[in-house]
Amino acid sequence: MLPQCSKHAPVKGTPPATLTKTLLVGVAEPVCNRIVTPIMQSVAFHTEPWRFPMKNLLNLAATALAAALTMPAQAQTEIQWWHSMGGALGEWVNDMAKDFNASQKDFKVVPTFKGSYDESMTAAIAAFRAGNAPHILQVFEVGTATMMASKNAIVPVGEVMKKAGVTFDPNAYVPAVAGYYTAPNGQMLSFPFNSSTTVFHYNKDAFKAAGLDPNKPPTTWPEVAKAAAMLKIAGHKCPFTTSWVSWTQLESFSAWHNTEFATKGNGMRGTDARLTFNSPLHVRHIENLANMAKNGLFVYKGRGNAADATFVSGECAMITGSSALYGNIKRNAKFASGIGTLPFYPDVPGSPQNTVIGGASLWVMSGKKEADYKGVAQFFAFLSRPEEAAKSHQRTGYLPLTKASYELTEKSGFYKQNPGTDVSVEQMIRKTTDKSRGIRLGNFVQIRTINDEELEQVWAGKKTAKEALDAAVKRGNEQLERFQKANKS
Repeated sequence: MLPQCSKHAPVKGTPPATLTKTLLVGVAEPVCNRIVTPIMQSVAFHTEPWRFPMKNLLNLAATALAAALTMPAQAQTEIQWWHSMGGALGEWVNDMAKDFNASQKDFKVVPTFKGSYDESMTAAIAAFRAGNAPHILQVFEVGTATMMASKNAIVPVGEVMKKAGVTFDPNAYVPAVAGYYTAPNGQMLSFPFNSSTTVFHYNKDAFKAAGLDPNKPPTTWPEVAKAAAMLKIAGHKCPFTTSWVSWTQLESFSAWHNTEFATKGNGMRGTDARLTFNSPLHVRHIENLANMAKNGLFVYKGRGNAADATFVSGECAMITGSSALYGNIKRNAKFASGIGTLPFYPDVPGSPQNTVIGGASLWVMSGKKEADYKGVAQFFAFLSRPEEAAKSHQRTGYLPLTKASYELTEKSGFYKQNPGTDVSVEQMIRKTTDKSRGIRLGNFVQIRTINDEELEQVWAGKKTAKEALDAAVKRGNEQLERFQKANKS
């Protein structure tokens, strides 16, 4: 801070005030330590106007004035958002951030791709320990129990919205989605951002060429096997595949058949849950898939969503996977496609029931400024607007975020114009049971990896279905025991 001067006595180290002049738009006026910008300071305190040509002074003054006029009144508060959306979904995320940023001037959401769900979660844990975690972290549904146990690392979304004074009604969100991310005390812990579920995608052109009805996808597993056989006869080397094997063929399969995946309501009622997906029904299903694999009707294409690309390219004609694959298919597939419900076994009582949630939610990390949390709350409120949520649902295939966005989509005629896009919603809005409400387990990421490893032994013919599932349950329960001991409180 420069010292104040007197009109009668010069400040030490500066020219007398009566001799210091600044020219603004060609008008000379005496000033006393008047600082507008760094450029103005140089004019007022380090030059003697009478020794400079008038042209130079005018140029300096004009530059100073322009700088002063273009300086922002207040810098935007940046909200860092780490996510795992690549490709077309990555563009969707960037577009949402841009739309929010353009809707107001106080905050700027900065989305950053941090790799796969596993990778972004690992990076966030390291960042939190180092004190530089993002404001918002996208975490897939299998990481929910782990995030719930990390009480000091997160701030419940309900609390964030309340403190920011932003209207927030948990009942406005789709129940099956909101319920999964809500604590036993009724407080919503994370924001249900991109929720999906398991569906059946199929190539209508391939169906037509194989003599199958392109408008009638198989709804049962016996029908899937029959369609796969006809596709193979027609020349398809990959009639059927699946992505996210544990999610589609064990987790959602269980809920769809109203069959327990784990005790304690699939972990929803406590950390002392134990796995039970080695039942006769589960063994029967994996045996059937193994037989299809031996006969070239089912082709395993890898872990995670690796199989998605083989369907979009036309290599595989049928796939069970995420409803969110719709956006990629719509944009990149060179064939007509359709969406059907997840297949089921018609002889199993109570099936089909409902499928389970997939995708991810947004968690708010702790340790940030109060003003930052206001920005987070405003961003979540923006995403919850019926028109914004409906636009995202229609673009990606993810479930509608709120009831209002579902109703808006329905009224617009979108579902009639795009048959099958309402399948995911219909599968999720059914009344749930204790066995189908969802699956929330500790160390779930590790359990899925174990399931992948054991099932790969089946597809390779090295283990029977029962041997693999028994081993997966045993190894998975060891993970649950570790999580329970680490989170006794």
